[in-house]
Amino acid sequence: MNFASYNIQYGFGLDGRYDLERIARSLEGADVIALQEVTRGFSRNGFADMVAGIAALFPDYFWVYGPACDMHAEAAPSGPAPVRGTRFQFGNMVLSRWPIVSIRTLLLPRSRTIGKINLQRGATEAVIAAPGGALRLYSVHLDHVSADERIRQLQFLNAHINAFVHEGGSLTGGGEFDLPEPSLPEDYVIMGDFNMEPESPEYCALAGAGGGYYGRIARIGTPVDAFAALQAHRPESYSWMDPEDHGKRMHLDYCFVSCGLVSRLKSARIDTQSVGSDHFPLWVAIGD
Repeated sequence: MNFASYNIQYGFGLDGRYDLERIARSLEGADVIALQEVTRGFSRNGFADMVAGIAALFPDYFWVYGPACDMHAEAAPSGPAPVRGTRFQFGNMVLSRWPIVSIRTLLLPRSRTIGKINLQRGATEAVIAAPGGALRLYSVHLDHVSADERIRQLQFLNAHINAFVHEGGSLTGGGEFDLPEPSLPEDYVIMGDFNMEPESPEYCALAGAGGGYYGRIARIGTPVDAFAALQAHRPESYSWMDPEDHGKRMHLDYCFVSCGLVSRLKSARIDTQSVGSDHFPLWVAIGD
């Protein structure tokens, strides 16, 4: 199974051009896709419905959208006016070759800022009926300003990931509504734009502290960095590039997996040849 994650920056590439088709081309061959910065009704991209546009480019995929931020859309001072009733939505999307059994959008903790944008962020949880057995996929987008906020968001996210089987996902007792009881898989994949660098305080808050005699120890309940497990990290690795200064690069995007999937990890890479966003697609292959 090929998993891909991509922060698509409202559809704008490194050249400043809005182009969903080249984004879709860069994701060809992916079985499960986690997208971030997917919008509807955003003045900067002409109030485009990115969800409908992306869904049309993947006609054979199941898909879900989790808008964490949702507001009435206003006209930009010098831009086009939105149609009455248009809403600005900002969130994550999941696409899958296999049915998406159930979803939840977990709203991550945030604090009120003054003078700096702080959108409501989310983690879109999708239970996927994969051929080798159901698993969970989380498309995640963390705060970009504060390490303290990211740590709070990761602690909240990990608590809900570990409580999933006890909480029961999006519903339990579905028979009352003539609905099937959804699968409650223990294994999960977390992908997205974490806005953190390797071995940063927030990285260690999720993956556990490294160093010491034994190094970072795999523990049930602590997600494992797929790139680290496969020794795919390089000092020069990056997943984001400043569109104004291509020499400014950072590794901000990750794939973490449950301990039960570590032995099934096959490969991990970042496609730095794609130019459809200021981020680059991150790919991880997981075997049966």
